[in-house]
Amino acid sequence: MKLPIFAANWKMNHGPTDARAFVKSFLAHYPRQQDRKVVFFPNALSVTTVAEAVRDRPDLAVGVQNIHFEDKGAFTGENSAPMARDAGATHVLVGHSERRHVFGESDAAAGQKVQAALRAGLTPVLCVGELLAEREAGETEAVVLRQLRAGVAGLEAPQVAGMLFAYEPVWAIGTGRTATPADANAVHVAIRAALREAIGERAMGVPILYGGSVSRSNAPLLLAEEEIDGVLVGGASLDADGWNAIVRA
Repeated sequence: MKLPIFAANWKMNHGPTDARAFVKSFLAHYPRQQDRKVVFFPNALSVTTVAEAVRDRPDLAVGVQNIHFEDKGAFTGENSAPMARDAGATHVLVGHSERRHVFGESDAAAGQKVQAALRAGLTPVLCVGELLAEREAGETEAVVLRQLRAGVAGLEAPQVAGMLFAYEPVWAIGTGRTATPADANAVHVAIRAALREAIGERAMGVPILYGGSVSRSNAPLLLAEEEIDGVLVGGASLDADGWNAIVRA
């Protein structure tokens, strides 16, 4: 049975000092849970701080927001998958909309990063989603499945089955707008079908998260949908009390 997954993407917020205070406050009001998984994605400078703070909590995990697709080299400012693993990360976001649309990363680059993550023993969380113009043009499914297929190109079925996926419509991220639960679920159904086509019945056990202006009020409604296995949360995960409310949904 898939456990619901609550992923907090802190983006460029909470340096080590703030991260330490956040986790202390969060843990004070969040006892160990057996029926869900929480994954923190702090910025690279705070990964070790958070990893050390939650190391005695198997229901909590830590990931990085980005990696380079090479394991080492002359790439000033970048971090590799082996480095992330050494710092205490177990997961990595790949293909987040801000990496695609702010930093210009391609579908092919996302695929390379997925492979780098798997080489290092990290669990990739492959993010896919459409722009508003693409949605209005009726291209949502085509865009999402193109990104999905590029992200898993060349992988074996067991590798794909061990990944996480996140549907995050770009037009809903940080805008206060969100896809209706039914609309989000429909895209998740398409993602599940594509995964099933690629890896067979193993696809039924692959978690697919929803991201895009998730809040404490809409999280329960989203999670009530059959194909939504968890949430990837940005701004609403930055406050310890608010995040505590969401992960109890």
